[in-house]
Amino acid sequence: MSQNPQEKPEPPVFPAVNRQQPLTRREARQAREAEEAQAAQAQQEAQQPPADRPAPVDDTRNPQTPGPWTPPPAETLSNRDTLDGLDFDSVVTGPVSVDAARSGREPVGASARHEAAHGAAAGDHGRFDDSAHAIFASLAGDGADDHADASGGGRGDSPLAWRQQNYLSHEPPRRKRRWLKRLVITLVIILVLGGLAAGGFMAFQPQVAALVAKVMPQDNDYKGNGTGSVTFTIKSGDDGSAIATNLQKAGVTKSYTAFYSLLLHQQPQIVWQPGVFKLAKQMSAKAALAALQSPSSRLQNTAVIPEGTAEKDALQTVATATKIPLAQLQAAAATPADFGLPAQAKTLEGFLFPATYTFAPGVTAHDAIKTMVDRSFQALDQAGVPVADRWNDVILASVVQREAGLKDDYPKVARVFLNRLAQGWDLQSDATVAYGTGHTDRVTTTDAERADASNPYNTYAHPGLPVGPISNPGDLALNAVTHPADGTWMYFVTWNLKTGETIFSTTQAEHDAAVAKWQQWMKDNPGYE
Repeated sequence: MSQNPQEKPEPPVFPAVNRQQPLTRREARQAREAEEAQAAQAQQEAQQPPADRPAPVDDTRNPQTPGPWTPPPAETLSNRDTLDGLDFDSVVTGPVSVDAARSGREPVGASARHEAAHGAAAGDHGRFDDSAHAIFASLAGDGADDHADASGGGRGDSPLAWRQQNYLSHEPPRRKRRWLKRLVITLVIILVLGGLAAGGFMAFQPQVAALVAKVMPQDNDYKGNGTGSVTFTIKSGDDGSAIATNLQKAGVTKSYTAFYSLLLHQQPQIVWQPGVFKLAKQMSAKAALAALQSPSSRLQNTAVIPEGTAEKDALQTVATATKIPLAQLQAAAATPADFGLPAQAKTLEGFLFPATYTFAPGVTAHDAIKTMVDRSFQALDQAGVPVADRWNDVILASVVQREAGLKDDYPKVARVFLNRLAQGWDLQSDATVAYGTGHTDRVTTTDAERADASNPYNTYAHPGLPVGPISNPGDLALNAVTHPADGTWMYFVTWNLKTGETIFSTTQAEHDAAVAKWQQWMKDNPGYE
């Protein structure tokens, strides 16, 4: 030890310690009993005569040389006594010796530890070294004795060294899950490459299709303008893919690919319009595309029904467009029950939905009317009208359709009529009176017409809703009835017939002022009825 107080003492060299998991008390007891039995057997063999003693086994082979396994040498009593006296819980590791606890002896490590702690607190480095030597001397064994003992092989006879060499760990080494990491990396790479491949294919699909067609030409198209005649219909909402499919099904083109590939090369892209076209059988894709874009191929069977059109006017428009005799349409319309109308309906009024219709050539009167009625049911469902309320809602919507002018006034007009019905007031709609007189082209009436109680549609003379619809309402009027505006209005009057401006009033005095304004406008603008 150096005498320089500034120099730190060198730490003692501790013998190697087995870092494997220590034996449990039960395992230690079983091992000790097995060792005692082995020692007793060795002592018994030593007492036998030389003639009965088995020949010693020559075990001088290299430990690394493969061969039959031989048991390790037995632990001696002195080694076991030394190990039993150690406090492994406090000094190194492992359970407390059972024999030491029974005999009442203080373990070697415990007493030495107390001395080391006391010496370190006082700053005596020499006593710390002596205490550390006292703690681990029994583990390492006496160096002089180890070298003097020829059979011990140096430090190999120390008790701790014997247990390190002959006691195996009971816990197998854990294997690292390297396969999981490799699997995750592989999946990520596959997903990234797959996404890049899909994106590249979508971006260059036309080029890929053209390249494939050049490398591997296919006989998937007809040649020429075809033969015969085919009526082909493009419905509302059909896109290029649907048209290509329908052309193949109709026998116009030979394959879906031939027509759709041609569409992909069109710049700018074609915007399809619904209609009926006259084509031929077995046309080339190029000829079919040209015919669909030619006005001469379109069959003009289009009927336009405006909002608020009466039934008699709608049937006349359909007859003109389809060349169906008007008498056939009127005969089909005479039985509303055939088209699913409510039981109260005596005509188709209110259920011929206003829209633009393109009828196929040769369509029958029944099918043409059914197309319009089905479209009306679709609009009622979209407006949220229950089936049980269809009749009354269509009647009120037909009145709103004829009375309202501007788009924003529809919900307000509906609110006025609903307020009057809720208060038990008469609707007093001029449009209903005019419809009852047969004048579906105007809404103004005379004093005599408003006083005529024989008119069942006269809402000045009869309370509540009229006996039936007075026009065919569109989406705007249907939505106004199902979603009316909030307000306390009881009157309204359209005072400017050019602009459709309307005044809504709550009191009679307000309404009278609005009527006076309308009358003045009529004087200033003669010719309006």
